[in-house]
Amino acid sequence: MATGTLPAAAMARSSYGPGVRMGNWNEDVFLEEERMRDFLDRRERGQLLIQHSRWLQESLLTKMQLSVSEDGYVHFGDSVMLVNLDARDQQPGEWLAGDLSLSVTPDALQAHLGGQLELPCGLSAAPTRTPLGRNTFLVLGCWQAACPDPQLRLEYEGLPVPASTCLLLTHSHTNRGLAVHRHLTLRTYFGREAEVAAHTHLDSHRVEQPQNHWLLVTGSPRPGLATMLDVSPPPLPTAAAQGQ
Repeated sequence: MATGTLPAAAMARSSYGPGVRMGNWNEDVFLEEERMRDFLDRRERGQLLIQHSRWLQESLLTKMQLSVSEDGYVHFGDSVMLVNLDARDQQPGEWLAGDLSLSVTPDALQAHLGGQLELPCGLSAAPTRTPLGRNTFLVLGCWQAACPDPQLRLEYEGLPVPASTCLLLTHSHTNRGLAVHRHLTLRTYFGREAEVAAHTHLDSHRVEQPQNHWLLVTGSPRPGLATMLDVSPPPLPTAAAQGQ
């Protein structure tokens, strides 16, 4: 019987397969986990680069001027804020309180590397009433507005959209209402904010709940007041008021 030895290269081929890890793989795994923990910790303390970048300060966090409505209505091209008013008395439980404004929440890595807002991007509801770059929007035709009072909805259909008045905003293609989920919060690099989704919340009478109520907030014509939220907001349209 013939005997002999295998070359070193042949032994290497027979000893290693696709599932074998080479090098300091265990150390690499620990380093990756440590980098992730460091990222989450810095994000929680507001120490990410995106939180201090010049682009962030000059675009998303710069103060904006909202359009002033001269006739009391919202027009295409107006700069507005979308605000969900605080409704603590109507929604018991633990949630993010206060007036919340719809805001863009870009991906941290893409925003830092690209230095600009990449669309589409995430949305959230931030606890602020100050118009900033991230919560000021132009009015376009991808959403439809409706009166929240079902008894007046048909009467208001086709009429101009009143500014800074409680409305329902429905997505044109899915017929789902824009909603804020105050009980579901997100830890963004801007702070603790509420989740936003396209979902219609109905009560037992098939009426939209406060999660779907929004104000298209315009600028205030009065000196020293930034928005119409600083002025007494108009009451919710009701059938009784319409009869008067």
